[in-house]
Amino acid sequence: MNLRHALMALFVVAFGAAPTSAQSAWAEKMFKEGLSHDFGSVPRGAQLSHRFVITNIYAVRMEITSIKSGCGCVSATAAKRVLEPRESTTIDVTMDARRFTGPKTVGIAVTVGPDFISTAQLRVSANSRADIVFNPGQVSFGTVTRGQKASQVIDVEYAGVLDWQVTEASAKDLPVEVALSELYRRPGQVGYRVRVTLKADAPLGTLKGDLFLKTNDPASPLLPVLVEGVVQSNLTVAPATLNLGAVKLGETLTRRVVVRGTKPFRVMSVEGMGEGMHVDPPPSATPAPVQVVSFKCVFRKAGDFKQEVKIKTDLQDAPVVVTIEGSVAP
Repeated sequence: MNLRHALMALFVVAFGAAPTSAQSAWAEKMFKEGLSHDFGSVPRGAQLSHRFVITNIYAVRMEITSIKSGCGCVSATAAKRVLEPRESTTIDVTMDARRFTGPKTVGIAVTVGPDFISTAQLRVSANSRADIVFNPGQVSFGTVTRGQKASQVIDVEYAGVLDWQVTEASAKDLPVEVALSELYRRPGQVGYRVRVTLKADAPLGTLKGDLFLKTNDPASPLLPVLVEGVVQSNLTVAPATLNLGAVKLGETLTRRVVVRGTKPFRVMSVEGMGEGMHVDPPPSATPAPVQVVSFKCVFRKAGDFKQEVKIKTDLQDAPVVVTIEGSVAP
């Protein structure tokens, strides 16, 4: 019996003799941080986001085979589907408060398998208040090149008997600046405008989080505003990985990568090359939006190799990285 079969046998012993109700619930043990989340009272139109953490606590590989929401107002996706033992990922849930009014609780069935099947029942809930409205329901910057600013406004409207006020906007965990202004105030109606601006030094990658509007309403002292976007580099390199495959000892290879910028730039240096690697010919000294870097490689030692080469330019502080890998046969 191999190791995998032995582990699966232990899994059967642990769960196979359990009652049916226990078998159906063992997947819920993978959600150590909880199975439910309450967004509380939120404005009509708000886009709500929460991440459930799922960890494979078992000794065999697990796969998230399906995720089913009980309502069209809730969507859920897994950051990755296959989990090795002790590996974690997230189930990212979005709830659309435009799709309902009043209190709402929605179940999300997360099924894992495939050798042993179990389903965990997640729940999200919110109270969509008809007297507070967001338009639009979130801040979505889309894809922005790093170094450029992007702005979006959200109008917040209240209709009711309170002397309703938004007193503060907080986004301490997000690379954004927030400006709050009152648009109008009349009997039974109040309007605010929230301008959210992405900072020029926002880090590369996916941006997702909440900023919060503080109010004087005891029923909703904090209103979450979902902020999303992708910050991309002003430089790209293709291909990012040079896989040379099987290389003969002493063989000379030349490979090229193309670096593209959002404006003309120069290649200042190429660093991190291993033994037998050099740049030939040197990159052009003339600024251009596209630069070609040619690597000439002669390997004198047999075995596998993997080298991360950094191309530095005058366009940004962080270099672009090219991975050169392969195997040298004697």
